[in-house]
Amino acid sequence: MKKRYYYGIAVLVTIVAIVIYSASGDDSSVEVSTFVEQGEFNVVVSTTGELQALNSTDIRGPEGLREVRVHSVKIVDLIPEGTIVKAGDYVATLDRSEATQRLQSQADELISDEAAYNQTLLDTTITLLDFRNKIKDLEYGLEEREIVLSQSQFEPPATIRQAEMNLDKSKRALQQAKINYKLKEEQTKSQVRRSKGRLDEEYREREKLLHALEGFEIYAPQSGMVIYKKEWGGAKRKVGSSINAWDPVVATLPDLTTMISKTYVNEIDISKLNVGQTVLLGVDAFPDREYTGIVIEVANVGEQLSSSDAKVFEVVVQLNETDSILRPSMTTVNEVLTGSFENVVFIPLESVHSTDSMSYVIKAKNKIRQIVDLGQANENYIIVSEGLEAGEEILLTIPLGSEGWEYSGWDIFEKVKTRRIEEEKRKKEDAAKRREQMEKEMKQREAMNKLNMDKLPADQRKRVQQMMKSGGQRSSGGGTRSVQMRIQR
Repeated sequence: MKKRYYYGIAVLVTIVAIVIYSASGDDSSVEVSTFVEQGEFNVVVSTTGELQALNSTDIRGPEGLREVRVHSVKIVDLIPEGTIVKAGDYVATLDRSEATQRLQSQADELISDEAAYNQTLLDTTITLLDFRNKIKDLEYGLEEREIVLSQSQFEPPATIRQAEMNLDKSKRALQQAKINYKLKEEQTKSQVRRSKGRLDEEYREREKLLHALEGFEIYAPQSGMVIYKKEWGGAKRKVGSSINAWDPVVATLPDLTTMISKTYVNEIDISKLNVGQTVLLGVDAFPDREYTGIVIEVANVGEQLSSSDAKVFEVVVQLNETDSILRPSMTTVNEVLTGSFENVVFIPLESVHSTDSMSYVIKAKNKIRQIVDLGQANENYIIVSEGLEAGEEILLTIPLGSEGWEYSGWDIFEKVKTRRIEEEKRKKEDAAKRREQMEKEMKQREAMNKLNMDKLPADQRKRVQQMMKSGGQRSSGGGTRSVQMRIQR
């Protein structure tokens, strides 16, 4: 961190000197120089991040809101963020108005269902009583016709026949009445069960709602520091915010013994980062303290933040140290060490100038443009693989009239040019090999498909060929992929 700080001061002083000289009004060219350095060179990716706890416990609102049809609840009171609480301490209160309205509505529904249930019981009782009375009357009628038949033994045959028919009708009417009674009894039982079921469901919902209302005053599940829950957009939940049945978390109790820094790296630098790399961290709130960490997660998919147009990738750094002064949401400066080189020559980035085909620096001593072969760079410096030696003085700016100065190091230019040509050739060869491999695999698949097709009976082979020609569409919804899979099997 301190080395980066000194680098920044040096660059700032250089820029200020250039500005002062430029503003002096002197037409003479101002030459600002520096010296080539040699030693350890670290390639660092610097980003800003935000401290978070690796693990935390949620302080949740009432469970089961969705079951009682309460979809959203506002926070009407919430203790200040950063408050240290013990298990069972008060944390927040939720707005009961929607739940209370739902409770009143549910009470009305309960009264209505109770009345409907009682009415169903009364109706079924009366209906079945009427059926039983009708059966009793039919039984009496049957008994009367049996008496009439027994007394008509000395009557004419026609009278006896009429008595027998009347008795038969009474028997059939009684039998049908008993069947109808059984059916009506089953029907009324089903009506009573449905009515009772609705009433029981209302009672259960009422109990759930009363239980949920008990949770509208929220207490800490364990000891810790209260940190407000963050929404998807980054805003924190506070008084006036709403929680819902799908995400009832009001705040969190982070475990401050293990902290992480969540940061985002632009798409240009993300290829340099890997899990396990060493990180040097600083906290803006405590500039005199330094921490170390390690990269534990690098996102494979980029995203676009609302505050930036560029694509970035999320990177998570875990701190190695534990410090009681660290708090979630503090801003961190993360320097990820992506490469380290021993005893190399390096110069400031400002001293490197480029044309379309080469890079060069301007030597201060003999006023020549020295062609250089460059290596990796960090935020302020770049490695010089060939063309300069440690201690040489070079210019940071291009003096007036330097357009005619000679170039030195054409052999370096040829080496760099040759290397670039070889690299381009190797890329083309690799691309050609990949393309050749893909074509080979496609031919193998086609040959396998053809072989499997040949094994099919003629009628099946014809149907499959017709389906593949039509895009593999079938009335049952099958596609080309499913057809090919069946062929391979």
